[in-house]
Amino acid sequence: MKKKAMNLKKMLLAVLIMLPGFALAAGGETPIPLDAMEPNLEDQASLQRGAKTYLNYCMGCHSLKYQRYQRTADDLGIPVDLMMEHMVFDSSAQIGSLMDNTMSVDHAKQWFGSVPPDLTLYTMLKGGPEYLYTYMRVFYEDKTRPFGVNNLLFENVGMPHPLVELQGLQRKVCKQIPLLADNGGEMRDPLSGEPITSEQCGDDLLHRGFSPLELVEGTGSLTPEEYDQVIYDLANFLYYTVDPSRLDRERIGIYVLLFLAFFYVFTWLLGREYTKEFH
Repeated sequence: MKKKAMNLKKMLLAVLIMLPGFALAAGGETPIPLDAMEPNLEDQASLQRGAKTYLNYCMGCHSLKYQRYQRTADDLGIPVDLMMEHMVFDSSAQIGSLMDNTMSVDHAKQWFGSVPPDLTLYTMLKGGPEYLYTYMRVFYEDKTRPFGVNNLLFENVGMPHPLVELQGLQRKVCKQIPLLADNGGEMRDPLSGEPITSEQCGDDLLHRGFSPLELVEGTGSLTPEEYDQVIYDLANFLYYTVDPSRLDRERIGIYVLLFLAFFYVFTWLLGREYTKEFH
């Protein structure tokens, strides 16, 4: 018994030691703060737009091999004939097929250095949809990289910017920002009252809450607000693929809790009758 107890203590200690590592792997630590977004699985239009963006811009490299076309069409309210005509590009795929792509492992390694990951569970593995929502909005031009772009959230990323034609090209710049006084407030000119500024770049801007990126005007087909909506829809869709039954599960869970609360009353009354004989 003592030996078993010691083994159990060792296992618990090992789990406690590994917990910080799991938190880090799940996106607990990021080089820049993540932008907030609140997924909404009841917004079917958003999920449909996100699926359309994914299948048109992401599916060529990143599969969704744990998701089926049929389940996606049913959950998102897409008629099967429209799904097959406009959103299934593999001629060999059926409506019940898994959402895999046709990129071979050899080609993937030749083009990107490694196989692009499957994204079915991506938002769960990264700790939430905020990671993707931020990641897809912080690509910037970097001519030293093989694909000509880099990413603030994932430095030296080994992929191109798939939506550059929509967002446009961003560049790292320096900006004039207000200096801070010792009390934490902005320093101002005593005569004019205008903020006293200095030029800051890179991490110095990030630490002050300013983006070091600037959009090159005329390089994208969407406005920043429109592009943010596209990325929101995409992140919302990938949040759905992690657990397609989430809405049903949460809805059923309410009835289960109500049943248990109702059943508890009768269980308690029955228990009281049984325990009367003990007093």
